[in-house]
Amino acid sequence: MAKKFNQLAYTDLDDFVYGSCPNPVTTKSGMVIGGGMVYPEINFTLPGMDINDVTMPKAATIYSNIIEGVLKRAAELYAPGVLIEFETLPDFTEHPKYGIEVNRILLNGMKEASEKYGLKTAIRTTPNDLREFSRPPVMRSGKYWETMLELYEQCARDGSDFFSIESTGGKEIHDSALVKADIRLAIFALGILGCNDMEFLWKHLVNLSNANSCFAAGDSACGFANTAMVLAEKGFIPHVFAAVIRVTAVPRALVAFEQGAVGPSKDCAYEGPYLKAITGSPISMEGKTAAGAHLSPIGNIAAAVADTWSNESIQQVKLLSEMAPVVAMEQLIYDCRLMNAATLNGQQLMFRDLLVQSDSALDVQAYVLRPDVVMRISAELVKTQDNFLRTKLAAQLTVAELKKAIVEGKVKSDKRDMKWLDKMEKAIETIPDDPNEFYNEMKSVLDMDKFIPSEYGL
Repeated sequence: MAKKFNQLAYTDLDDFVYGSCPNPVTTKSGMVIGGGMVYPEINFTLPGMDINDVTMPKAATIYSNIIEGVLKRAAELYAPGVLIEFETLPDFTEHPKYGIEVNRILLNGMKEASEKYGLKTAIRTTPNDLREFSRPPVMRSGKYWETMLELYEQCARDGSDFFSIESTGGKEIHDSALVKADIRLAIFALGILGCNDMEFLWKHLVNLSNANSCFAAGDSACGFANTAMVLAEKGFIPHVFAAVIRVTAVPRALVAFEQGAVGPSKDCAYEGPYLKAITGSPISMEGKTAAGAHLSPIGNIAAAVADTWSNESIQQVKLLSEMAPVVAMEQLIYDCRLMNAATLNGQQLMFRDLLVQSDSALDVQAYVLRPDVVMRISAELVKTQDNFLRTKLAAQLTVAELKKAIVEGKVKSDKRDMKWLDKMEKAIETIPDDPNEFYNEMKSVLDMDKFIPSEYGL
């Protein structure tokens, strides 16, 4: 039976900090994520190359070199533990034997580092969601679904600690919503299609993880809210629209935890603070040290309540000092050292607030990650258990928070931002509370060639 979150996991804002949470997770190696310490989470990938039977030996050697290099550096810098994230390339999921081989290489590297250095490690295995490769996407069956499950199951049997995914349910509609900056369409994609898919997907992933001694960690709205952030950074859509989408994606991500996920949530899920406030589970976040993967206006504030700190991903390319993943490993370790030192010296709350203050007034996307804003909005979201109503409410609450902040001069804004917020507010008010009624309304504007309603239980 799905969990229901009807109250916050925190009663005091001062307890809502990085490195600690009410429901920490202990790995096989003894790392306690959310138990008082922030751990580095390193993610890496291949340089540009084709993947096939001929090139796989080269790819395998590259991954072997990466894991050896990053864990050697982690040991040299006395890291208390390292979380490895293996995000598969599309070819690794489409051909599970490739993904399984690389996952085993990483597990073997971790075992060697444990024996050689005494280094604690854990691995998050994140197959990419290929279901959207069918057009229109087939979400509940077919070769892409089957190969993904095959990869998950074998990696869990081989020893993976965590499962994650950047799932794509509803993305075929949400992409259009972003291009048009259409909040009604976005709410439909996230609150109906996305949430329905998450229920189906995460029920399977939680059952699979439980059967194979692996933790179901969490999902990410990367293809939704992070895409919005990148588009906003490039000037294609308003920053306020991207900020509203960020919080509107929270109920969708929460479904994974309702189905039994335990964290740490996915690094590029900047909705993580909301998930932590509601579930009390640990979260992974990324910010300034993810600049090798993408730019963002939330480099410091993202760390304010993080339990693992990630670089998002970086290719195995040579920099002046060392290979890029080794450089990222060093940067993450020093970031985490500073946060953990503040905790040990009783300055955790002050350091959290400095991380917040350095970003929150400069961009609306940073403002919605303020711990106080997160707590306020989350406290309202748990008052309803309906995923669609939560999604609609998340958008409404975020618009209201941003309008108030702009009027009070608490956040830098564009002169057009208030007009966009007014426009979104009016559009949200026209959305009925009944999801079936809303779906019937939306049929006239939906491109029915882009998605299959039955794949979302419609």
